[in-house]
Amino acid sequence: MQKVTRTDRWSLVATEEQRRMVLSTTALYRAYCRALIGVLWVHQKEIIAAPFPVAVVERLIHATARNPNPQYHYFDRHFPKFPSYLRRAAIMAALGQASSFSTRYDQWQGGIRKRRDALPPRRTGENALNPPLYRGQCIRFDEQYQHAEIKVWSGTDWIWTTLRIAAKRHRHEAPQNKALSPMLLADGSGVKLAIPFEVPVQFPSRKAAQRVCGVDLGIRKTATASIVSADGTVVARQFFHRGADIDRRDKGLVTVRSKARLTMGKSGTLSKGFCRAVYRKARHRNLDMAQRLSGEIVAFAQDHGAQVIVLEHLKQYRPRAGRKGSTLRQRFHGWLHSLLARRIRERAEESGLLVEFVNPAGTSEHAYDGSGAVKRDARNWSWVTFATGKRYNADLNACYNIAARFFAKMLGLTGRNAQACVRGKSSATQPRIPVTLSTLWRHAQAMATEHEAPTTAPA
Repeated sequence: MQKVTRTDRWSLVATEEQRRMVLSTTALYRAYCRALIGVLWVHQKEIIAAPFPVAVVERLIHATARNPNPQYHYFDRHFPKFPSYLRRAAIMAALGQASSFSTRYDQWQGGIRKRRDALPPRRTGENALNPPLYRGQCIRFDEQYQHAEIKVWSGTDWIWTTLRIAAKRHRHEAPQNKALSPMLLADGSGVKLAIPFEVPVQFPSRKAAQRVCGVDLGIRKTATASIVSADGTVVARQFFHRGADIDRRDKGLVTVRSKARLTMGKSGTLSKGFCRAVYRKARHRNLDMAQRLSGEIVAFAQDHGAQVIVLEHLKQYRPRAGRKGSTLRQRFHGWLHSLLARRIRERAEESGLLVEFVNPAGTSEHAYDGSGAVKRDARNWSWVTFATGKRYNADLNACYNIAARFFAKMLGLTGRNAQACVRGKSSATQPRIPVTLSTLWRHAQAMATEHEAPTTAPA
């Protein structure tokens, strides 16, 4: 049994006075962390070498009966009545900030840089940390989770204030999920709680998987999924597309070009934050599409008994097709492959499904029946023609091959064990046939023939 952590955001209803106190609490916590970072940089070697770093930092900044004269009186003077649990949380957060800077600076000195002329990371105390709320000490919930009592800084003292929970999800209702300490999020738009949950999950064995869901993330169809068994049988298939949402997003982005022509004028530059609202709406639409589609794909896999969801490894892929300003270039620019793959992985892991990534090379270029390379339709690229003359959907052909590559890897049908092509006159290394759905058919047929063969020779 393994555990995955998922975070819910609950919206809170706060008055103007409550919002002011929450913002003051967040600002006070960040100021405390900013001051701590300076202390950590001075005593970094001493703190890192200590077995209990938090206790070492507390002796430097906080006066107690056993430690009446700390080295830094600044914290007790400027942050009176600061709670001990928040102080220790701030120390851990500041340690993380200082350690992150040291790691990035060492990498820069070692030559690990994005560019050759990249500047070194800056040592700064600015942060966007949020205060954690420990149950019973900083936050209390009622039995129905309708209200939350939070301890906040009023300007003169730490007091309790009650806020109504306006929106929440359902992870807290599952008895097996363990709620961890939430964080208080506050900005100009409202107040929220970020509550992490530990979700126990039992993952199946990769080698024991009998059904997988191959997913092809495309340009014309957002996603195409198929359920494939270990012997190459296609159990189910389905297209997932959000055409209306994509049209709304693209229609809004088209207005950016016309507005830029009217705004740039003779200077040829755009102001900072140009069309910010248009880009924000496009990002939100992409996020909404990814969330909805990932849920539909995971549900499709679960309904048909798939234990693994197989995707193409497209992390470093950078499309180059289409001329500048063309419709195809715009489609690639709005492609949701990375966002959608991340959402699918998060949902699948919480549902107890494995997610595997395979090599994408040639999944769309070779026919699933093993007849060889395919030819794209010149008028409609959603269709391909096999060497046998058969016309088939390009996305379905690709998702069959994606699922087959997972089984081929598990069964050891790749690399040196792959079927070799017919040798020509060249003396080069003998090429291998790309793994397609037909690879599973041949393997299943060979295994069946092996079991049917007689075990003893005739007399």
